[in-house]
Amino acid sequence: MNIYINNNLEFHLQNDKISYIFKVLASGDLGHLYFGKRLNHKDDFSNMLQVFQNQVPYTPEQIDGVAGFALDSLKQEFPSFGSGDYKEPAYVVLQENGSRVTNYKFSKYKVYSGKPSLENLPHTHVSNENQAKTLEITLTDSTLNSDIILTYSIYKDFSIITRSSKIINYGEENLTLERFLSFNIDLVQNNYELLNLSGAWGRERNITTTPINQNKVSIDSKRGASSSNNNPFLALKEKGANEFQGEYLGFNLVYSGNFIGQVEKDHYNHIRVNMGINPFNFSWLLKKNESFQAPEVVMCYSNSGLNTLSQNYHSFYQNHLIRGEWKNKVRPILINNWEATYFNFNEEKILQIATKAKELGVELFVLDDGWFGERNNDTSGLGDWWSNLQKLPEGVEGLSRKINQLGLDFGLWFEPEMISPQSDLYKENPHWALSIPNRKPTLSRNQLTLDLGREDVREYLYEKISKILKNSKISYIKWDMNRNMTDVWSGVLENSCQGEAAHRYILGVYKLMDQLTTEFPHILFESCAGGGNRFDPGMLYYMPQTWTSDNTDAIERLKIQYGTSVVYPISSMGAHVSAVPNHQTERVTSIKTRANVAFFGAFGYELDLNKITSEESLEVKKQIKFFKENRELLQFGTFYRIESPFENEFQKVSWSVVNKEKSEAIVGVYRVLSVPNPAFDFIKIPGLNPNSKYIIEDEDVLGEVFYGDELMYSGIKFKKISFGDFRSKIIKIKKL
Repeated sequence: MNIYINNNLEFHLQNDKISYIFKVLASGDLGHLYFGKRLNHKDDFSNMLQVFQNQVPYTPEQIDGVAGFALDSLKQEFPSFGSGDYKEPAYVVLQENGSRVTNYKFSKYKVYSGKPSLENLPHTHVSNENQAKTLEITLTDSTLNSDIILTYSIYKDFSIITRSSKIINYGEENLTLERFLSFNIDLVQNNYELLNLSGAWGRERNITTTPINQNKVSIDSKRGASSSNNNPFLALKEKGANEFQGEYLGFNLVYSGNFIGQVEKDHYNHIRVNMGINPFNFSWLLKKNESFQAPEVVMCYSNSGLNTLSQNYHSFYQNHLIRGEWKNKVRPILINNWEATYFNFNEEKILQIATKAKELGVELFVLDDGWFGERNNDTSGLGDWWSNLQKLPEGVEGLSRKINQLGLDFGLWFEPEMISPQSDLYKENPHWALSIPNRKPTLSRNQLTLDLGREDVREYLYEKISKILKNSKISYIKWDMNRNMTDVWSGVLENSCQGEAAHRYILGVYKLMDQLTTEFPHILFESCAGGGNRFDPGMLYYMPQTWTSDNTDAIERLKIQYGTSVVYPISSMGAHVSAVPNHQTERVTSIKTRANVAFFGAFGYELDLNKITSEESLEVKKQIKFFKENRELLQFGTFYRIESPFENEFQKVSWSVVNKEKSEAIVGVYRVLSVPNPAFDFIKIPGLNPNSKYIIEDEDVLGEVFYGDELMYSGIKFKKISFGDFRSKIIKIKKL
C-alpha cells in the first residue's frame, strides 16, 4: 500500500489489488487517469491523459491559445460549473453578486498514514494507522478566499478507496452551496451498464440493470431517508459480467438522507459518475470561517465478478464501518411479538409467548409497538415514551425483569423520530414537528416527523429513552421510522436557510444515535424504517443490523436478501420466520422453507409460537439447534450468490457461506415454482479448497465424499427430481 507523487504532480494510490491515478492539469484542475486493477508504478503517466490536438468544436478552451485543452473533453476529478464543462458538476456555489462560476484550482497536497474521521457524520475507520493511507488535495479559489479539500484513503487489504469533500469559506463574502457532492469520477467507456438496487416498501433492493447511452441516468431520494425506492449504491457493470466474472466498479454513499447518484455518458464516450447529498431542496449558507463536510463514498473495484465486489464490501464494512461490542458478536435468536399480537396485548399474553419461546430455545424476547402512552392503534401516542400501565401494570421495567426471570433477554421497540398529533407531547409542543406556518401538515401513518435538527427535541428524546434503558433490563433496541418527510421546514432556522433543514435533521438523528449507542454499548441496536427504507452504511455505523424488510414472506425475501447482499453483510440483515398465511402476501409456505431463508441473516421469529402445531414446534426446536451450532458461519462466513431470483428461468435460487478456513460450508437451495418434466438438479459450490476432501451427509445427494474441485466445477448432483412449489433445502459441507 502506497501513495506515490510524481514530479509532474501525478498521484498514484496503489495496493496489491488496485490503482487509482489522477494528476494536476496545466489549468490547475484535477484530471482523472485510471481506476482499476493494480498497475506498476512509473514516473510518468501522462500518456494516459488524452487531449485533442486540434480545437474542439463548440467547446471553450481552458487555456488561452492552447487548442484542444477543453474541460468538456477531459476526464476530471471534481468538476465545476460555468467554465466550459457542460456535464453535471460536483459543486455549485452561489456568491453575493449572483454568480455561480468559481475558479477552484490545485494549491497543495498532504499524505499521511491512517484514515481521518468526519465530524458529525458516519464514516469508515481503521484500528491502527498502518491499515490505510490518506491523500488530501486542496483546491483554492483566491478570489473567494475559499478552499475545497478532497480526501482519498486507500486500504491495505481491500480493493477499496474512500472519498469525501469539504469546503471552507475564509472570505468576508457569504457563500451559498446549492450543490456539493461527495465525489466525482470520469472514466473511459468500457462497455458499461448501470447496476443499482431499486424497489419499494415490501420489495426492497431488487437488482436492476440499465443501459448507458449518451444520456444521464440518476438514482435519488427526496424522501428525507435513503429510501427503499433507490438504495444509495450504484455500480458500473461490464456487459456480460456476472456473479463470477467481469468488471464492476461500485459506489456506496455513507449517508441516510436525501441523496443523488448520477451516471452520465458524453459525446466522447466518457462516463461521469458522481454521488452525494441531493441538491433538490438543498442549500447551505457558509459565513466567514465556516465549513461544510460532505458524506463519504466507498468505491470498490472487482475484475472477477459481482460476488467479489460484494465480499469486499461485506468484509470492509464488518471491519471498518460497524463499531461497538456487537461488531463481531453472533446475534441472539429473537422472537418479536408484532405479527403475533399487533397492538392487542397485555402482560399475560406477552409472558405466554415468551414462555413458549424459551421452551423452544429462543434467547431474546422483543416487545414491539403499543407498550407506551395511549398507544392502542397507530393513531396516537408517539412521543409519549412512558409505559402504558393498563397493558403492563409494572411497566416495561417490571416486564423486562419477568422476561429475564424466564431466562430470556429483553428487547424493546421505539420510534423516536415521529410524533402523533394525538399525544401529550404534541399538545405541549406542536412546533416540534416538521410543519410550515399557516399550513396544515401532511399526515402519513397518522403521524408527523419530529424536527431532530432541534437541540430541545433531541434532549427530550434522550431523557425519555435513556430513563427507560437505565431502569429496565434491556439488551436490544429496535429503532423504527415509519414515514418519509413532508412539510420540511424548521422553526429554528432563518427563512433563507430552510434548504438546510433536511440535512440538519439527519445530522440530528446521527447525534442522538451516537449519544445513546455510546452510553449503552452493551445494547444491540437494530435500525428499522418501515423495514428497509433506510438500509444504508450511515445506519450501520451506529447500529450493526437493520430490519431488512417488513415483508417477511420467504419467497419475496429471496429477492430482498439476495439484492441486499450485493453491498451489505449477512450479519446486518434482520431475517425472521413469520406466520402463514403471510401477512403481506397471504402466501403459505412451510415453516422449514421460512427458516431456510431466514437462516442467512440475524435470525429470529415473528409469530405466536403457542399457535403452531406440535410437528412445527419440533421443527422449530431443530431449526434453533441448527442455527446455534452454525451461526458464526452463517453470519460471518464468506457469502456467495449462486443462482439469482432475478434471472433464473428454472425458478431456482441458491446461495452459500464458506468459513475462512474453507473447512465448512452451508448451502441454501430454493425451488420457487414446480416445473413440469424438469431436468435433474445440480449446483456448483464456489469458494472451497479444490484439493481438500469434503463430506456431505445428505440422503438426496449423489455421493458422500468429494474433492473440493469436483464440488466447485462439476457440482453436487441430486438423486431425484423434486416437485412442489416453495421447496427448499439446506446442505452442510464439512472437510474430512
